[in-house]
Amino acid sequence: MLPVTDLAVPVTGGACEGGVNLVAALSADEQEIARVMQICNACRYCEGFCAVFPAMTRRLEFNKADTHYLANLCHNCGACLYACQYAPPHEFAVNVPQAMAKLRVRTYQDYAWPRALGRLYERAGLTVAFALSGGLALFMILVIAMNGRLLHEPLAGNFYAIFPHNFLASLFGIVFLFAILALAIGVVRFWREVSPTKNANAADIAAAAKAHIPAVAEATQDIAGLRYLGGGHGNGCNEDDDTFTLWRRRFHQFTLYGFLLCFAATSVATLYHYLLDLHAPYAFTSAPVILGTLGGIGLIIGPVGLLLLNLRRNALRADVKQNAMDRGFIMLLLLVSVTGFALLLLRDTRFMALWLAIHLGTVMALFLTLPYGKFAHGIFRSAALLKFNIEKRMPNRLGIGGE
Repeated sequence: MLPVTDLAVPVTGGACEGGVNLVAALSADEQEIARVMQICNACRYCEGFCAVFPAMTRRLEFNKADTHYLANLCHNCGACLYACQYAPPHEFAVNVPQAMAKLRVRTYQDYAWPRALGRLYERAGLTVAFALSGGLALFMILVIAMNGRLLHEPLAGNFYAIFPHNFLASLFGIVFLFAILALAIGVVRFWREVSPTKNANAADIAAAAKAHIPAVAEATQDIAGLRYLGGGHGNGCNEDDDTFTLWRRRFHQFTLYGFLLCFAATSVATLYHYLLDLHAPYAFTSAPVILGTLGGIGLIIGPVGLLLLNLRRNALRADVKQNAMDRGFIMLLLLVSVTGFALLLLRDTRFMALWLAIHLGTVMALFLTLPYGKFAHGIFRSAALLKFNIEKRMPNRLGIGGE
């Protein structure tokens, strides 16, 4: 272990670009990451824990782009906090997970599109989730009631007897495409800022280009397997104490693959409708219903587990100001799943229209908040993992550390 007694004070120096002092240009959250990373760079005890520390060793100083990149590489497993001899109550107060968590939400705000909506990250909490889903569901209910069809004779599960197919496809298509566009523009802004070839020389640009295909393959494996939710030693994350557990990874996997299965169900139903001329309602044994049911189960087990872990999480590991945003997104996922199952079970009853309105309201609320809530962290983290897998295949100009 290397002594780091000379790093007990906050970072005040820094390189200059264009005559501007980089540290002076950093926000308080960015300066805190720069400070703790310089301490970690002197220690190196956690170098093998996760992607953050090999990426850190390629830098001696940390500008704005570096801090946001490292913040999104961090998976908040907690391993480094419990292993650190300089963690609170030590005077150095090195708390990597908390510093990273505080900055991540700033990343989403800074790179949001439209920029004016970036402030929604501070408001996309539990109250907003319930209010938006409830308001949209009420709007749908009023539309149905105005046509006198809120309670009706069983319609054999024919949703389009309540809302025409083209109306639903257009409405949700516009909302979904807006969410995708907003997320895409945000992550492109982020990538341009942290790109491994930004301000690079010709040799580095060539090395990055050569590394792209294997880097994409490895990053995809990291994302699909949620590799870094295995903790520093592969035994899992530290939750409410220093005991390792893999439940956080498992609940994330239920949530991720549940979401993908539901998306697959919608995609298959779209192919049925437009290519095979097979129209809803579909049988319980059909591919869309089976995929949607499995996805819905995943979107109940995963979010319930993540909510329980969130409620028990050691406050040292998190930014408590983000709890409302985290829990709001979790509850929206749960509402979508629960109302979806209710609609499936009641689709051949006189209450189908009521549950259809409630379900559609929660789904629309989820889509509208995707670019400005917790969902965005998965997109930015994926970009950070891709950068890491490209960068580690490039020459290390410092000649120290790294992979």
